[in-house]
Amino acid sequence: MVKAFSESINTLTTLGMSRVGAFALTTGVMIFILVIGLVLYILLFRLLRKVTHLVFRRLERKQGHRIHIEFLERITSFGIGLAVIISFLGWKNIGGSLLGSAAVLTGVIGFAAQDVIKDVLSGLLISIYRPFDLGDRIELEDGTVGIVESITMRHVVISRIDTLRMIIPNSRINAASILNYSFGDIQRSCHFRFPVAYETDIEKAKKVISDAVKSSPYSVPGKKQSDGSMDYGSIYFIDLSDSALVMAVTVYYEASIASEKLKDDINTRVFEALTRNGIEIPYNHTSVVLKKEI
Repeated sequence: MVKAFSESINTLTTLGMSRVGAFALTTGVMIFILVIGLVLYILLFRLLRKVTHLVFRRLERKQGHRIHIEFLERITSFGIGLAVIISFLGWKNIGGSLLGSAAVLTGVIGFAAQDVIKDVLSGLLISIYRPFDLGDRIELEDGTVGIVESITMRHVVISRIDTLRMIIPNSRINAASILNYSFGDIQRSCHFRFPVAYETDIEKAKKVISDAVKSSPYSVPGKKQSDGSMDYGSIYFIDLSDSALVMAVTVYYEASIASEKLKDDINTRVFEALTRNGIEIPYNHTSVVLKKEI
């Protein structure tokens, strides 16, 4: 009887060990398949993103509209990533989970995701109507000037003059008034005032300033004459100030040129030309009188 009981115990032990081994083997295979599948899905996602990037870069070269193309690329990449995740987890499981938690999703969208939706829609409007494009130089309502560097689904990235980046939500910049220095292909203009001494020959001063403006590589003809030809802006004697005769000129330049470059070049050329021709540039003097004590 003892022998029979011992044999029964051995049989159960052998059967249990075989089942444990089979379970461990099955679990190991499942984990291996899961890891391989995950790696394949990641590679597929990276491949699709690479192809998407190449396609959108080709569209950008053909059609321009850089900000529109970049935003669409971001949306497409997000959609591809979402599709890959859902495909990996299973459409049926995801669909059942979504239907079973519709009320929870509605609450999340209503309270937590409203800013996200607003930014995405604003980004779409910016990409369609293009109040500015990538590479444009813009000025915000607070006076901040910078170059539009990129646009994401939620933000516009602006590179400031001090090379710092401003990250602005799409909804905020879409509702703001923006000064775009690069909008369109029309020429820009900048107004200059140059004071000269009262003893100055007015016509000589006009010619010196005019020649200096025309010698600038940034200035272009922008004044339409009566015969239809284009010419540089005329020099005008516009004011008799307390200590100077004030000459003024409007200088035209291409939209791709930064206004700081133009101002620096024109001011330097005019100053050097006036000095070279012996034309005095008046400036305020401070005289200190020391009284001798009696």
